[in-house]
Amino acid sequence: MVSAEGKVVYTDSANWPASFGLGRPASSSDIAKMDLDVRPDGKGLPVGEGNAIAGKAIYLTKCVACHGTDTTSGDAKLLGPVLISTKPGKGKTIGNYWPYATTLFDYVRRAMPYNEPGSLTNEEVYQVTAFLLQANKIIGEQDVMNAKTLPKLVMPAQKRFIPDDRKGGPEVR
Repeated sequence: MVSAEGKVVYTDSANWPASFGLGRPASSSDIAKMDLDVRPDGKGLPVGEGNAIAGKAIYLTKCVACHGTDTTSGDAKLLGPVLISTKPGKGKTIGNYWPYATTLFDYVRRAMPYNEPGSLTNEEVYQVTAFLLQANKIIGEQDVMNAKTLPKLVMPAQKRFIPDDRKGGPEVR
């Protein structure tokens, strides 16, 4: 119910159980899987490596259902030429839309595949990342992506992003 002051009041909260029996406490392993981040400079990248050839097999097994095999199929298109467009929403492929290759790795590692996020090994993430970068014609098929090479890539759209250098609020250090 809503009080005269506009606040929600739960009149029956005294009858609520101490626990609703949903979920379980997070284990150290659960937390470790989610406690990761990768910075643009590569800090946070794990050990491992991969190339586009190995990544294509993983993509075709675990990614193609949502992302398709070319620029015209799938619900979330990732593959396509780098074509910087001035029109909003045009050409949102990896080469056109991501400022850092490390961000791509980080996103794939955390969120993919959609039906089982975080299930890819570090090697598989490097391999899929390499395949996606090669499919966008940013690297070659044999180029190896790892913690040393990935941060060195300069993405085609990187110069279109503006660093947030505002002062006066919480500063990231």
